[in-house]
Amino acid sequence: MKQKFNIIESTCVPLPLENVDTDQIIPARFLKATTRDERFFGENLFRDWRYNSDGTPNPGFVLNDPRYGGEILVAGKNFGSGSSREHAAWAIAGYGFRVVISSFFADIHKNNELNNFVLPVVVSEDFLQEIFAAVREDPSVKVRVDVPAQTVTLLSTGRSESFELNPYKKYCLMNALDDIDYLLLQKDKIEAYENR
Repeated sequence: MKQKFNIIESTCVPLPLENVDTDQIIPARFLKATTRDERFFGENLFRDWRYNSDGTPNPGFVLNDPRYGGEILVAGKNFGSGSSREHAAWAIAGYGFRVVISSFFADIHKNNELNNFVLPVVVSEDFLQEIFAAVREDPSVKVRVDVPAQTVTLLSTGRSESFELNPYKKYCLMNALDDIDYLLLQKDKIEAYENR
């Protein structure tokens, strides 16, 4: 969903698992879907962990734990590895996450998140573990992601780290523009160039 990014302050959903691949994020059987409805993919985010084989919610999985919620998913190292399916980013966005924090993202998945208005924030492994510990101790703890300043802050301790963000993608996120929207904004410049 296209939304302007500025400062996001939210509680977090902790997923302290490493090497979560795109098939775990959205299983391959959902790639045949003929819809692009974000809700459909959001409802099936982490489907095989989130639901038992009979379709009932798995009470042991974090998305089914009422203590946790918010717009920030905190994930273990190497998030989004595996296939390049864009559906994984659709599912994360469709569930309602606007930010994913990890110490490492697979490159293609990281770009897919950016292209689908989900901000991947890379922090140090030490800071990631500190966030996990704080959220585990108190699920109401909040994290602030300041996109203009490119900082992420654990509000319970005040610890903060900077994160990298491509200037073009930063501009697009802050103005709720996808690549086509951005190109259309340049239409006059493109036409002027062609006329020259």
